[in-house]
Amino acid sequence: MSNSQRGSVRFRNVRKDFGSFTAIHDLDLEIEPGTLVTLLGPSGCGKTTTLRMLAGLETPSAGTIEIGGHDVTRLPANERDVAMVFQSYALFPHMSVLDNVAYGLEAGGQSKAEARENAHAGLALVGLEGYGARLPAELSGGQQQRVAVARALVLEPQVLLLDEPLSNLDARLRRRVRTEIRELQQRLGFTAVYVTHDQEEALAVSDRIVVMESGLVAQEGPPRELYEEPASEFIADFMGEANVLACEVLDIAEGRATVQVGGLRHTLPTRKAARPGPAKLAVRANAIRLEAGGDASLPGRIQSSAYLGDHVEYEVELASGTIFVVDNATTDPLPPATDVSIGFRDRGIALITA
Repeated sequence: MSNSQRGSVRFRNVRKDFGSFTAIHDLDLEIEPGTLVTLLGPSGCGKTTTLRMLAGLETPSAGTIEIGGHDVTRLPANERDVAMVFQSYALFPHMSVLDNVAYGLEAGGQSKAEARENAHAGLALVGLEGYGARLPAELSGGQQQRVAVARALVLEPQVLLLDEPLSNLDARLRRRVRTEIRELQQRLGFTAVYVTHDQEEALAVSDRIVVMESGLVAQEGPPRELYEEPASEFIADFMGEANVLACEVLDIAEGRATVQVGGLRHTLPTRKAARPGPAKLAVRANAIRLEAGGDASLPGRIQSSAYLGDHVEYEVELASGTIFVVDNATTDPLPPATDVSIGFRDRGIALITA
């Protein structure tokens, strides 16, 4: 295996059936070495099944899986050069933290002394030097998660697999631990495949995001591209709750489209696939400007408002339906029943082409 291939992953036309139900449809996906790729999607989309096939815990019904350029499709889990961090951490409660980290090394044939030396180094990697004598129950949830990561990393796998690794942590701790995982991955340069249903988490940690829907890849690409250029209504809604509005594309020139929503015209960057005619516009909640009264080229009426400290959330009724708006102007919130004019900001708006 060449160094350039180590840590690479390739799914070639992989299908997974459970009886008459097809969970994964002809998955063709390539993961470059040294990158963190997140499989993202709602429950039942196939992301965890994909991860389990990569780990060797499920066998594809068709197609091949390669790790480091080698076909591992029929290899059992213990013969694949991967390590998995589970949602539940799966630490042995009766073993010390050091013994938990050393367990896989000893099972792989290292002497006890060598395994413990490497386990100490693994704990230092994740900032837990000096915690080796403690039991898992004596650690916080975030510390237990780091032990699980250390236990996987000391095996020096080609690919680290993380299955909803932060779901058992509170919101503040999730932010801290996801930053630690990302910094560790970038510092050590290992390949990681990360599964989550949390869009914010995926945006924060990933080099690339693969959004899955009903066993298919709905869209893949860098986080910014998926957020700012959703290819479909599903992606626009899933990646940050965009308002999807019917529009008319009036003109396309030099990579920009002029669209009309009601009486409002707006110009925005567009993809090559766009063409004049009826279309849909994905508008983020914070990309909408509200003005009491105004010229009302796109009129609306506030149904409800909620003050949340650093911003105000509004539900605004348009002729075409209700939209959700987030406004950072908190000094004088607009009360319900206020007639408003809708405007769009320069960013946070995308033309849906599929």
